[in-house]
Amino acid sequence: MASAVETAIRSVVTKGITTVAGINRSLKDKDRAHPFLTGIHTPMKDERTITDLPVTGTIPAELAGRYVRIGPNPINPDPRGHHWFIGDGMVHGVRLQGGKALWYRNRYIRSMDLEAKGGPKAAPGPRRGRRDLINTNVIQHNGKVLAIVEAGSFPAELDENLETVAYTDFGGTLQMPFSAHPHEDPLTGELHAIVYDGMTQDTVWHVVVSKDGQVVRQEPIPVQDGPSIHECAITQKYVLVFDLPVTFSMKALISGQQFPYSWNPEHKARVGLMPRAGSAHQIVWCDIDPCYVFHVANAYEREDGVVIVDCSVHETMFAGGPDGPNGKPLGMERWEVDPASSKVKRTTLDSTPQEFHRPDERYFGQPYRYAWSLGLPEKAEFLGDAPIYRYDLQTGARQAHDFGPGKVPGEFVFVPRSADAPEGDGWVMGYVIDAVHETTDLVILDASDMSLPPIASVHIPHRIPPGFHGNWLADA
Repeated sequence: MASAVETAIRSVVTKGITTVAGINRSLKDKDRAHPFLTGIHTPMKDERTITDLPVTGTIPAELAGRYVRIGPNPINPDPRGHHWFIGDGMVHGVRLQGGKALWYRNRYIRSMDLEAKGGPKAAPGPRRGRRDLINTNVIQHNGKVLAIVEAGSFPAELDENLETVAYTDFGGTLQMPFSAHPHEDPLTGELHAIVYDGMTQDTVWHVVVSKDGQVVRQEPIPVQDGPSIHECAITQKYVLVFDLPVTFSMKALISGQQFPYSWNPEHKARVGLMPRAGSAHQIVWCDIDPCYVFHVANAYEREDGVVIVDCSVHETMFAGGPDGPNGKPLGMERWEVDPASSKVKRTTLDSTPQEFHRPDERYFGQPYRYAWSLGLPEKAEFLGDAPIYRYDLQTGARQAHDFGPGKVPGEFVFVPRSADAPEGDGWVMGYVIDAVHETTDLVILDASDMSLPPIASVHIPHRIPPGFHGNWLADA
């Protein structure tokens, strides 16, 4: 733990670097048409509540809850040093019940940073200094709805109507940042995450939140260079640590970039298999060719002890400029991570560009059969006209649902028909932007047959900017 003197020195150095970064940022072009602040990414200017939304088709009567997604929505957009990942957080939700779409709401996450920019008054609750930007995922755990982000802030709890109730450190049990991409073990109810701190370059942590909403594990893992770890995965035996070559960049920070991470070819790429209740010295590190992974479909252990990981992979990331995600997508891969040999065998399942893989979450960390993903366009700022894919990993079959020209989908999530329905029996849903008419639909598809027309489309009379992650938050 740092001494008081060390903390004081770091504070002075950090202030100096921040001052230089601010000066360099101010020298950039303030009139530049930033690709993630214009077009379909143009931020919304207000919060809205719309009731009794029109619907085409029939909303399944079994769906009672809210579909909620979060993303960046800068309140005072400034292209200088901007990155898609650092905009003020805004949630967009649709309430379904009794075959009807009762309401749409969009609400800012009430951060202190937002209030300082002229936004709504900040919500109460503990903070990690002033780092309280949240814009990346919305989950439901222990009966509470949590908006989350990586590398900085504690989570924020939202109420039934998506208002920010308070920031939370899980009753004082969380001492470090949280993750944007934790995974719940459906067999134990535990929430697992690999977390990192933007101010710490030599350590990441395995954090576990119990099914009762208390942090019960914060195991440090030594690393180098400050890797950006968005994803993790679990099996019945391991938690997986993706230590890949996107790392903190002092050069990017000083130049005025607000997301100071970039591709680092000098950083060794590796995947760690850590016993779920073990310590860092028990990790089996397995080298892998340089690449980057944002999202895993699933992971599990084969009978011979080899860990199977299905994921969307990029050849590089943040190597082609500072504005947002870039790099060559390699499609969907299967990794066979062998703890006996400390090697990883990579096999391409589908070279089609894609991202945001989602399984039937009831099977996370276990052998499974089905996965869904979002196609990526050949030429666009990461998102554009593209289909939703469905994979049968037993037969190798792929289905696709194309929404047509000018239609831009985001991540789609799987919702089971019932708690005990067979794997893959249910629906997938997500927002689809009509870029021509500046509107958005919440589209519900039959998860078992992507060739069919939508079961239902809930019509929202404005464009919801592309966001990151969301989930179906079922009523209790």
